[in-house]
Amino acid sequence: MYFTDRGIEELEQRRGEEDVSLAWVADRLREFVDLHPDFEVPVERLATWLARLDDPDDD
Repeated sequence: MYFTDRGIEELEQRRGEEDVSLAWVADRLREFVDLHPDFEVPVERLATWLARLDDPDDD
C-alpha cells in the first residue's frame, strides 16, 4: 500500500456516493494548484493521464 492510498480511500469513503462532473474536478484541481503551486507538475500529469485514458494513439 502506498501512502497516497490512505487519501484515496478517504476520498472514496467521504465522497464516493457523489456524482460530480469532470468540470467540477478540473476546477478543484486548479484550486489545489493555486493553493499548492509545488504540486503543479504532479497535478498536470494526473490530469493528462485521466484525459488520455481511452486514447488509442497514446500508447
